[in-house]
Amino acid sequence: MNLNTPLVRSISLAVLSIVLAVVSITAQQTPAPAERGRGGRGGGRGGPAVVSPEVWADGRITFRLAAPQAQAVRLTASDIPGLGQTGVLTKGEGGVWSVTIGPLAPGAYRYNFNVDGVATIDPRSPFISESNANVWSLVYIPGADFMDTKNVPHGAVAAVNYYSTPLGAWRRMHVYMPPGYEVNNDKYPVFYLLHGAGDNDEAWTSVGRAGFILDNLIAAKKAKPMIVVMPAGHTSRAQAIGGGRGFLSPTDDFAKDFTTDLMPYIEKHYRVFTDRAHTAMAGLSMGGSQTLNIAIPRLDRFAYIGVYSSGLIGEFPGAAGPGGRGAAAAPTAPAPATPEPSGPSWETRNQAVLDNAGLKKGLKLLWFSTGKDDGLITTTRATVDLLKKHGFNPIFEESTGAHTWINWRNYLNVFAPQLF
Repeated sequence: MNLNTPLVRSISLAVLSIVLAVVSITAQQTPAPAERGRGGRGGGRGGPAVVSPEVWADGRITFRLAAPQAQAVRLTASDIPGLGQTGVLTKGEGGVWSVTIGPLAPGAYRYNFNVDGVATIDPRSPFISESNANVWSLVYIPGADFMDTKNVPHGAVAAVNYYSTPLGAWRRMHVYMPPGYEVNNDKYPVFYLLHGAGDNDEAWTSVGRAGFILDNLIAAKKAKPMIVVMPAGHTSRAQAIGGGRGFLSPTDDFAKDFTTDLMPYIEKHYRVFTDRAHTAMAGLSMGGSQTLNIAIPRLDRFAYIGVYSSGLIGEFPGAAGPGGRGAAAAPTAPAPATPEPSGPSWETRNQAVLDNAGLKKGLKLLWFSTGKDDGLITTTRATVDLLKKHGFNPIFEESTGAHTWINWRNYLNVFAPQLF
């Protein structure tokens, strides 16, 4: 047989082309050995595989960071007690630094690495939590039934931008919509939930686990479905707390923004009831003071008021303890320092509302909770006493713990079932 005919040569060239194409495709799909291990858990091109954070079944956490050239690496973490020297990472094989801490109680914890004096998030973890002027990595230890991610219907959280007329700037808030909101035409009660000093509107949904807490309460029929609005309590990155009487100032920028634009925006764009009986407001630390400064003077609009680890900050000079954070100092949500009072006191300015017996009749809940080791516990007690003096019936539940998210998540879990 003659294999050198034009037909045979054409067939041979076609087969060779197919073989080369297959080889090329296979080569594109198979990474070179030096590139294997890249991606979310890898250690980079040819580097060691790094998993961080790693949560163990007993509640311990191992943090790792690949930094071969670093001289010192420390762990900076929110609400983790007694880090001290246990937060120092040790350099191991391949330049991977690591430390194991705990066991810790179930919950969400913010953390960062400090590498030779420079703060950085964990490059091996996609989970973050924002604050007003910073960003943190976030790790969650499961085991707390009320805030775990469970197989129940889940609501949705939206980041919403709106224009603030008093501030002349675009602002952002987070809004939780309960399961089923998008498929029905029902109206819902509304709960305005404020963060503390140093944080922002994202904090309650990340480290605060607010969406999961509400999902679980609603699924268990312990709380009514509701819209939860989480505003940005700071009006600038400088974290200014207002002039004169700070959070209680009659010219407070946040209060003007809240009443002029934020609250009307929610009532226009979401299916919420706008009457007093279906409106609640609560806040932690700075947000607790802002809640009192907004809700009490407008008591005809709010039937439920909650104050977490706070009170009338600035009304009682010297009431806050040293540092304001109690026994568990953390970098992300410091209890605000008591501002120097100037002008009429908050009590004097709001005398008429405080003594209005008719307005008290529609107030269904005035609830306080602060940890016994919290630096603001004396401010809380003084605020409760002031309100009792004017005929209110506040509930004060003194808890264990200090000025931390460990308490604030628990407070939300206790407060929300009492609404509406």
